[in-house]
Amino acid sequence: MAAGAARRDPGPAGEKRILCVGLVCLDIISVAEAYPAEDSDTRCLSQRWQRGGNASNSCTVLALLGAPCAFMGSLAPGPAADFVLADLRRYGVDAGHAVPQRDGRLPASVVVVSASRGTRTILHAGGDLPDVTARDFERVDLSQYKWIHWEARNAAEQAAMIRRVEEHNRARPAAERVRTSVEVEKPREELLPLMGLGHVVFISKDVARHFGYQSAPDAVRGLRSRVQPGATLICAWAEEGADAMGPDGELVHSDAFPPETLVDTLGAGDTFNAAVIFALSEGKSLQDALTFGCQIAGRKCGVQGFDGIV
Repeated sequence: MAAGAARRDPGPAGEKRILCVGLVCLDIISVAEAYPAEDSDTRCLSQRWQRGGNASNSCTVLALLGAPCAFMGSLAPGPAADFVLADLRRYGVDAGHAVPQRDGRLPASVVVVSASRGTRTILHAGGDLPDVTARDFERVDLSQYKWIHWEARNAAEQAAMIRRVEEHNRARPAAERVRTSVEVEKPREELLPLMGLGHVVFISKDVARHFGYQSAPDAVRGLRSRVQPGATLICAWAEEGADAMGPDGELVHSDAFPPETLVDTLGAGDTFNAAVIFALSEGKSLQDALTFGCQIAGRKCGVQGFDGIV
């Protein structure tokens, strides 16, 4: 991460923010010319530490796009946590809702990036950190936020968090309500009920295939009944672009925008989600937001890390 990374002015003081709730971890990224053969000894082209985690990455992208944003997730004590916390702050992400845990280790991923193919292979170690709870979320002042996004993890606790936002919204005029979104990336049964919560629901290709769908349009059509009435369902499908369906039931599509040279796909999905949230939070149409998400995700695939996407 470049300490002097360029970013847009986040706007006037007092502007409502976007909060992302989920994982932050340490990514140890080794770039090799090609993915190494098993039981081989290969020299890297480069290696770096990078802050990772879906919600954390989305905060990075939101900050680079100019959105005032905050991160909420668990942190363990130690130098790895010090690194990711400093990196959040370096990008201008408010880390005031990060919850320090007394036990456990910060999750870490070893990532091998193939320079010749642009692929990334991830070995993840969970670290035994408990996720943030609904009780932790009670300390969040909802009036400071216009949008809250959840990376699906501890579903029962996150459902309680979303219900708190729904109660908050019922007592307020439309202009003061908080919009919500949920990303369901892993096709684990305990996470799938979260598809029925949130104003915007992002599902992954893996989730779509879990339900037997082989394309984003089919998944969006087939799974629309699983989201709440009036919600928007979005499914990105890598080089096939992305499809979505909003409250009007119209299928919306955007082609992908691949870079001239594929460099690094790590975090491309997190980039897409953040860019779509940013555009929708700015009042853009679903079509414009979907296209913007694909464009920014494409730029991310053309650079190492996230600097340079805007």
